Amino acid sequence: MSSTDSRIEKAKKFLKENLVEIEKRDDLSQEEKAQRIINLFSGVCAGVAIQPIPFMDIFILTPLQVLMGERLAAIWGVPVKEASVGSVLKDISKIGFMGLGAMFFVTQSYKTFLPYFGAVTTIPMVYGCTYAIGNVLSELIYKRRAKGQSKLSKDQIREMWKVYKTKGQDKYKKGDEIEIK
Repeated sequence: MSSTDSRIEKAKKFLKENLVEIEKRDDLSQEEKAQRIINLFSGVCAGVAIQPIPFMDIFILTPLQVLMGERLAAIWGVPVKEASVGSVLKDISKIGFMGLGAMFFVTQSYKTFLPYFGAVTTIPMVYGCTYAIGNVLSELIYKRRAKGQSKLSKDQIREMWKVYKTKGQDKYKKGDEIEIK
């Protein structure tokens, strides 16, 4: 087996264990699985933010964030019907498209008026926003839904969004716990 084949097999194993079938792992708690998914997608979305073409992010980031939501729903045992693309988009909209809209407006403005440099400056914001989306979906929507707990108000969800967004941006800037093993 060549070194290239070995790397490909390692990558396949990593994706299977940490993305495609993470909900089947019994060596991690649901919280640990959720944090792996959130960190993985936050990093990927931050990486996508580097691309300098204005307005392309929305066509790449949104599907990635929806996939993250689907994976989180699987971890928490939310029924497949409730984890459909439309349902996940609806859940993401509960978090507040105002925050997402602001993120896209700022990132696209940077890329339009400060090409290349603007793309790099948006990385912490995109990481923070994706981190917030993942944590709010996981903790406040899917975990509660799986346990049959009552829904939170829009104001409670927006407040948690702000807390997690700041935490995610700080985490990215410090380089804390971003690596997934």
